[in-house]
Amino acid sequence: MDKSRMKGMTAYVKLYARKAQGVHYPGALAQSVHIAVSMDGKEYEALNRNYGMLYPKAEISEDNTLLERGALNPVAAAMGGKYAVFADYVDAQGEPLTQDKVLLWTTEDFIDFEEKGLVAREEYAEYLESAENVLAIDAQLLQGIRDAWMPLKGVKALCPKEVTVAGLEEVSALKTVIQYSDGSMHEKKVKWKLDEAEKLSENRYKVNGEVLQRVYPFPLAEGFADPVVFMWKGSWYFISTNDNTNAVGLFVRKADSVEGLFAPDIEIKCILDYDEEKNLIQTFWAPEFHEIGGELYILFAVGGKQWSPQCHIMKLKEAGDIMNPSDWEAPVRVQRQDGRYLEEQGITLDMTHLRVRGQDYYVWSARYGIGTPLDSGSMLYIASIDENEPWKLTSEPVLLSRPLYGWENQSGTINNEGPYPLILEDKVYIAFSGGSAGDYSYVVGYLMIDAGENLLDASVWKKTCAPVLSAYCFEDRMGTGHNSFYRDEDGNIMIAYHGERPGEANHRCTAIHRVHLNKNGFPVLGMSPDCDLPEELKTVSVEATVR
Repeated sequence: MDKSRMKGMTAYVKLYARKAQGVHYPGALAQSVHIAVSMDGKEYEALNRNYGMLYPKAEISEDNTLLERGALNPVAAAMGGKYAVFADYVDAQGEPLTQDKVLLWTTEDFIDFEEKGLVAREEYAEYLESAENVLAIDAQLLQGIRDAWMPLKGVKALCPKEVTVAGLEEVSALKTVIQYSDGSMHEKKVKWKLDEAEKLSENRYKVNGEVLQRVYPFPLAEGFADPVVFMWKGSWYFISTNDNTNAVGLFVRKADSVEGLFAPDIEIKCILDYDEEKNLIQTFWAPEFHEIGGELYILFAVGGKQWSPQCHIMKLKEAGDIMNPSDWEAPVRVQRQDGRYLEEQGITLDMTHLRVRGQDYYVWSARYGIGTPLDSGSMLYIASIDENEPWKLTSEPVLLSRPLYGWENQSGTINNEGPYPLILEDKVYIAFSGGSAGDYSYVVGYLMIDAGENLLDASVWKKTCAPVLSAYCFEDRMGTGHNSFYRDEDGNIMIAYHGERPGEANHRCTAIHRVHLNKNGFPVLGMSPDCDLPEELKTVSVEATVR
């Protein structure tokens, strides 16, 4: 129903929390604000695939550990031209923590929310008195809400019905545009069956075509986590954490196509192996290829005899062959600007690189007290670097993010890790992972900032209120996370990540699918291939007149 017909009509939003369901939906997720919508107040559709949308922040204790917090009994009310969402503030067991205060979020459209945190009940008494878990809203808001929070799906194939060509072979260049449920578009190639063209008249033909889509089966590579697909000098390369070797060694593949990287007979070459003399012993984690200052590097973590993964950098020698171990310089541990190691007390890992408006940066994960009662949880930091000396920071590390929300911090796992940049026009996205890296709960969220802002000012960055990729996006995989991005031969943005088959926790396998830009240009990570190109849109036809 279009907005003009909705004018003056009423729709409804329902707020609720869910019951915990073990590892599949633990209390940290269930104790959050969920929202459903309805046109008649009777039949409701859950937004965000029935996954929590609003979470309170964990409390940071005096010893720098995190105390899990939740939200129960959510209600909403109109408030001064906006809507207010209230919820009870509870601990991990669902017990109330305060009678005098209440959690508050405000929104104009139920798409973007401003987190107010804990506020005095007395200050908002008049709104709390009228607040209900079902709220009537202007129906004109409904389509925007659904576009933002419901799964996107291809709904129409826009292909010319008739064309005039000099020769039938020109039809081969025709493409089709798939329109999605939010109105966004994506152009796809078509395999036109010219040899099966139906002759309608002397110079008029009907040609059928198959809309082309790169669909990668899952799993692509079993036991390969934290995957990176990278193009260098005309060839494709793949590098990842190799769980099959207990994360010992850096292993690389090379092919002429992305599909070729996962061929059954592909050569997998170890370019950096276990070496006690060099103290390269364990946790060869999350290697990434990055071009910095025109040179090729691998950023990765590795540890020695004592378990303590730390960020390292390794440079490809001039005119070197990626697949030749001797063409790589020795790994160097990343340093602070004063020459000290990046971290002396904790662990560091998952370092990535981005270049924004002529300045280079690293983002990485650090953690203190892991395995002790003083575990800080893993946190994301950012610092600037000089492209000519990329083994050393040029600024002090700035704390960007801690796992304060329930989707980042649950099931005993306190994670912000696996950052990877996606830069689109004037917007910088850092995709990162939260939850358990080897279990159902692993998810991806975004940190976002305008490219013109100061990337070293943590206050300017914004975190998504809920994850943008989770097991709820698919039926055949769980634990989706630790991703990277690349552009394929057609310019499509692709996401590579690892996941597990349902019921196979800790068996991490590589997955790839396309990233879709919605009507607002926001990169949607959770659109499955079946929604990207539904079966009913895979066949198109055109009537061609040969002049």
